[in-house]
Amino acid sequence: MKNPRDIIKRPIITERTSDLMANKKYVFEVDIRANKTEIKQAIEAIFKVKVTSVNTLRMPAKPKRYGRHFGYTSEWKKAIVALSPESKELEFFETV
Repeated sequence: MKNPRDIIKRPIITERTSDLMANKKYVFEVDIRANKTEIKQAIEAIFKVKVTSVNTLRMPAKPKRYGRHFGYTSEWKKAIVALSPESKELEFFETV
């Protein structure tokens, strides 16, 4: 298995993801090559919790323009991780 810190890049904190936290669902930006099993194992290893499900979405590259220069943003992948009811809250998100 890869290093769990290489699979999970960063948490995504928005108003919508803050609402999901009440249901013990957390959103992370993950490595684009990672599958659901690797993401589940990485979350369980880093935070010491029990994961019930993982949903993944690939966010496509968007066209952007800066002056007369055109380009695209990077393509990335996000994962919505649901924790079991007996799992503790992630201490990473308690200050939000």
